[in-house]
Parts: sequence; C-alpha cells; structure tokens
Amino acid sequence: MVTEIDPAQSGRAEAFELWMGAPQPMLTLFKTLDVTRLARFSRRRKLKFNMLLCWCVGRAAGRTEEFYTLPAGGKLMRYDRLAVSTVVDTAAGGISTCDIPCSGELGRFNRDYLALTGRVRDSGAPYDLSGSHMVIGTSALAGYEIDGAVNIYAGVYNNPFLIWGKYRRRLWRAELPISFQFHHTQMDGVPAARFLDSLQREVQSLGARR
Repeated sequence: MVTEIDPAQSGRAEAFELWMGAPQPMLTLFKTLDVTRLARFSRRRKLKFNMLLCWCVGRAAGRTEEFYTLPAGGKLMRYDRLAVSTVVDTAAGGISTCDIPCSGELGRFNRDYLALTGRVRDSGAPYDLSGSHMVIGTSALAGYEIDGAVNIYAGVYNNPFLIWGKYRRRLWRAELPISFQFHHTQMDGVPAARFLDSLQREVQSLGARR
C-alpha cells in the first residue's frame, strides 16, 4: 500500500523544504564490496550472481527505514512494501525493466526473479510495481569493470538506484565497486552509508548459509 504523508509531520520536513525544488537533488556514494562469499555461493548453488546481489539489496533496504518513503510528484509518499528492479535484455534485442518484490526468503525471491525476468525477456514489456512498492533501481554492466556511475541527476527519476559492473578478482578475493544514488529528500548521507554497510553484511552472510 502507498499513502501520501504530510512532510511537515515527518522526520524529513527540513529536507523536503531544502531539496524538493533543488535542480540537482540527488547524491551518489561509492563503495567497494567484498563479494567473495557471494561469488562462491553463486557457483556452489548454481544461482545467478545478479539475483543474489539484488536479494541482498532488498534485505539491506528492508532494514533501513528511509527506503519506505519516496519524494514523487512534489509529494512525500509512504510505502509498506519494497521491490528491486533489474534491467533485462529482451528477445527482440532491446532492454526493459523488471521489478521483483523483496522477500526475506531467498528461494521465493529466486523463483520470482527467474519467472518475472523471463516474462520481460520474452514479451519486451516492463514489469512495473511502482504503484504499490517503493522500487530500488539496479543496473548491472556485468561484462565490464567499472569504478562507478552517476545516473540522471535532475530529480526526474527519484527512486534510489545502484549500479555495478563485473566483479574483480584479487588473488583469493572478489571485489565489486558499486554506486548508490538517492534523493536527498529521502535520506541523508549517514543512513545511506549505513545501508551500504548493511548490504556488505548481507553479502557476507551468504557464506554462512547451507
């Protein structure tokens, strides 16, 4: 469910006043994740690396209160559900987007990920949950090593967005630079940095799963 809330009665009242009308209201943080355990888990379980990272993003976001509000259309909206979006190569040779509802259960998220991305790949039509979920955008340039990326910065697309490329091998380790862009009305730098720390912990926790 999504409802409009009064910014003046929220913890983001000052940020709403400062940043909703700003010409460049987005911030971007960069972090290099240790994805050694995630890569091993992916190979051992024969699960897609991108799916696992998207699941970890959803898990970390679910523990971060700021993700449940989003500035949109000059309003502040409150959501009770989250989704992670991924870019899909379509059968026709283009790209489209697919929103996967977040789940605390990896098996369920994997089933949804495979079924929904398969539908988008075949149809070419996006699968959109933005009317009912706060959607976290992601884009994986999996064939290329990149240091980071900055997306549209003018507040046209206000949803938080993560971009990553191909992970890098460092002897017995695997590292993945990642960029996290967000609207300053939604959150400040400290909770955003905490989210990235939480994402690292979620990635590390995969190594403890059997």
